[in-house]
Amino acid sequence: MGKLDWLTERPIAHRGYHDMNKSVWENTLSAFARAIEAGFAIECDIQLSADSVPMVFHDHELQRLCGINGEVRERTAAELGMLSIGGTSDRIPTLKQMLALVKGQVPLVIELKGIGAVEDEGYVDDVLDALEGYQGHVALMSFDHWLLKALKEADCPYPVGLTAEGAKPEDFFTHDEAMAWGLDFISYAAAHLPNSFITAQRQRGIPVITWTVRDEIMRAHTYTYAEQMTFEGFDPRESQTATA
Repeated sequence: MGKLDWLTERPIAHRGYHDMNKSVWENTLSAFARAIEAGFAIECDIQLSADSVPMVFHDHELQRLCGINGEVRERTAAELGMLSIGGTSDRIPTLKQMLALVKGQVPLVIELKGIGAVEDEGYVDDVLDALEGYQGHVALMSFDHWLLKALKEADCPYPVGLTAEGAKPEDFFTHDEAMAWGLDFISYAAAHLPNSFITAQRQRGIPVITWTVRDEIMRAHTYTYAEQMTFEGFDPRESQTATA
């Protein structure tokens, strides 16, 4: 693995170290601060605002997290930044706000959520601009092949990874197409391991992280078939103590 050892050396908190949206909600500055305190790497999601500002938010729509109708891309960054997440004091943060909080204290694994090749034109440039000058470990990944291709064509200075799932040969064919662009790592659905695609990529030296691990069974599964987990809903530190 070499230069990417930092990606797999510690558990990765899925959308930050939240508490399953009870009081600390996903993809909030509170969840990120909690991850930093615990020493976990952070996985988070990026959506673009109407004025092309990268926002830290998972869904395309606002209903589940903010309780209002509409899509993220219909509102400006200023409008989104006023919306409460889960009725808490946390608001939707910009990528730059998150970077200012993390300050390189723990690694970041950032997933770009796209809509379509045409709609996402300029998306990659907006994200790379926001990251300009950041001092710390960052990896970028996506399910969306057009965004992965755009990252590579932009000579992205950060590791680029494929987010993926599937256990059928047709899935692996599609994944192989993406890996041909020279991607650096893979984030794969833990439930779909092991499989021939991941086995072949690991043999090539490609590091694999999993999503999303929520119990000890899948944790053990991850460490059998991949290098590291993206987790939520439990504290890996306590689990290590309990199972030692």
